[in-house]
Amino acid sequence: RYMLNEGGIKGLWRGNGINVIKIAPESAMKFYAYDEMKKHIKGSDNRDLYIYERLMAGSFAGALSQTVIYPLEVMKTRLALRKTGEFKSIFDCAKKIFKADGVKVFYKGYWPNLFGIIPYAGIDLAVYETLKAYCVEKYVEENRSPNALVLLSCGTFSSCCGQLAAYPLALIRTKLQSQAGLSGKLGLPAEQTHTLGLFRYIIRTEGLKGLYRGIVPNFCKVAPAVSISYYVY
Repeated sequence: RYMLNEGGIKGLWRGNGINVIKIAPESAMKFYAYDEMKKHIKGSDNRDLYIYERLMAGSFAGALSQTVIYPLEVMKTRLALRKTGEFKSIFDCAKKIFKADGVKVFYKGYWPNLFGIIPYAGIDLAVYETLKAYCVEKYVEENRSPNALVLLSCGTFSSCCGQLAAYPLALIRTKLQSQAGLSGKLGLPAEQTHTLGLFRYIIRTEGLKGLYRGIVPNFCKVAPAVSISYYVY
């Protein structure tokens, strides 16, 4: 209700423009790096990868793609959380947060993001490919092909597994990204401006459940988006 009152219907899509710009190179790099890493691990052997090898390939692919596009991730968060009239455009946002905090602002929250994306992408891709291979094998035995619903379900389940493992770090990353370009304006204690301090603050004030705040709407967003992209892939 607050978002609708403050920015109207279009306020629900704040940051979506840069999100669309970001998602194309991110997905392309992730899937390309994943396929290349699988080839490198297999070498000249003609075999299926073990699940731990898929986990390694997925972790590498996720880390690489996120490192390259991370400045866009920071800007997406700031644009999504902006107040009406705060930024005129994507370029205006980049200019203002750069002026406030310098180049380093575009990698604010990078380390929790990196440590989170490694298990997330690894688990997500490994579980999806393992489930998909199992389903395809079962359907082939019955002389049938797995339908779209089966493959979408594999993608949804794998995405949820990855989210459960990595969500606390994703939450801390987002909180740090939301501070981009606002140094000195928020009046936050030093503890809440870096990864370990923020982690301790959340545990102390909200307990373990505080690390999973917002996970339900995140499931509602990520699970269908990821499962559809994996189905197309």
